Amino acid sequence: MYSLEPFTGPLGRANARHLLARATFGPTQKQINDIALLTVDEAIDLLFIEGEAPLPPVDVATGADWVSPKPNEDNSNDSLLNEFYKTWHLELMRTGGVNVRERIVWFLHAHLPVSLSKVPWSVPVYYQNKLYRHYAFGNFKTMFTKLVMDNAMLWYLDNTLNQASDPNENFAREMLELYTIGKGPQIAPGDYTNYTEEDVRQAARVLTGYIVDFEFTNYDPDLLPDTVIAQGYVYTGNTELALLHDAGTKVFSDKFQNTEISPNEVVSGFATVDATKDELDQLMTMIFNQEETARFLVRKIYRLFVYYKISDDVEQDIIIPLAQTFIENDYSISEVLKRLFKSQHFYDMDSSSTSDNHIGAIIKSPVDLLMGLVKFFQIDFPTNLLNLYQLYAYDKLMSFLQIMGITFYYPSDVAGFSAYFQEPNYPRNWITSTNLAYRYYLVWPFLEGIKNDEGLVLAQLNMVEWVNNPENISDVADATVLVRELTDGLLATSLPDERFNYFLNTIFLQNFPLYYWTNEWANYVNTGDETTVKQLLDNLIWSLMQSPEVQLF
Repeated sequence: MYSLEPFTGPLGRANARHLLARATFGPTQKQINDIALLTVDEAIDLLFIEGEAPLPPVDVATGADWVSPKPNEDNSNDSLLNEFYKTWHLELMRTGGVNVRERIVWFLHAHLPVSLSKVPWSVPVYYQNKLYRHYAFGNFKTMFTKLVMDNAMLWYLDNTLNQASDPNENFAREMLELYTIGKGPQIAPGDYTNYTEEDVRQAARVLTGYIVDFEFTNYDPDLLPDTVIAQGYVYTGNTELALLHDAGTKVFSDKFQNTEISPNEVVSGFATVDATKDELDQLMTMIFNQEETARFLVRKIYRLFVYYKISDDVEQDIIIPLAQTFIENDYSISEVLKRLFKSQHFYDMDSSSTSDNHIGAIIKSPVDLLMGLVKFFQIDFPTNLLNLYQLYAYDKLMSFLQIMGITFYYPSDVAGFSAYFQEPNYPRNWITSTNLAYRYYLVWPFLEGIKNDEGLVLAQLNMVEWVNNPENISDVADATVLVRELTDGLLATSLPDERFNYFLNTIFLQNFPLYYWTNEWANYVNTGDETTVKQLLDNLIWSLMQSPEVQLF
């Protein structure tokens, strides 16, 4: 039986590493050691500190942002601005510290994606990210309601084309199938466990009349003046009426208790703007009143933060109670995650069997692999904005992600990235014979130093400097301590003795005795010649990064 009962007492180092690996984009040794001393409650409180909203991305051509409200002739071209935006988002992941917000934002992007192939302008994508960021600790239902009016989503799934006279069902279909309640098993043609094809058509009618604001000056009035988020609007022409909205009565199936939705104010055959938005609220209430909506969303959360396989026992013991937590706390993702992160189940403490452990059982996404590497080794990134953009430019870090299996902001499907939703393989979809080789190769450019076109080193992993920091390795002259503390921090679980001895003796010491390293380190300290110790350390991390263990978290 699996348990959501709280885990009490200090976390300890192994559990601290697991928590930070799943709740952030990777910890440093110091962060692991610091969190290890805290109780679970103290650690969770730290993870959920609100913090300030980040400044918007900046265009190097102007030294200012281009999202207030949109680019002009002084800005870089759209393609470059897209790269600058992606760099901005990745940098927030890298610098997110001990906080779960970035991971929740990534979850929302993975679950509710847009693609720069369909929305080729970074401005609406930025505002969607800002929407996710604003509601990361807030109400998912409220956030999703506002997503209906989000310019990027209106554009991506064609709801800006959805009019009473010419309905477009794209968004309505994905809303029910992928984003809220899910299909469930098919009962008959057009009839699923949780909704029918007629429900899709009726939902599309409710969603008519919203269009993209290409000026990006229509801001969410509920958030002003503190937070400025551009959104689409209800088309009214020169009137105050929703001219493209279907003002008729929408009747849903018995899956939704035969709910009827209609505008509460109609003038000359047209709904008012307020009545149109009220219908949207009614639709969201109808969908979120179904228990299956909460369960569907909690399964998505569980698969990203815990494990992709959900057994019948996990469904009963974990998913259903968490779904109830979701409902009782106004659809708050953060409250679901807090309960999950505090639970015995999250730390594999609720089962005597090791065959169902989920720690170290998920294949890292390319983003997790890259960010985990640069964060764990505290690789310095440029503070100069132009150099930072060059480091992330398409032929460098962005291309690393692509060849490892993820093109940033180009999801494979309207459902997101296949590794997060495609049964039965889920994260195994990250691995192919080609991109596995590139995953193994990832550390090498950092060891050599990633340079710009002028030969300036933009980022480099200096293993000698890293191990010489007592916050990383407590006794650098002791080979056993060095390899143990390095692997315990880098890997999801401690290596078994045979595997540990392989990395210590065969890889690191090259079958020399333990004092070989002690002597070589002493020689480096005395002479300043790092040639041998650098070679040994680089060989160790090169081998570790090619191991199956480093691919898992």
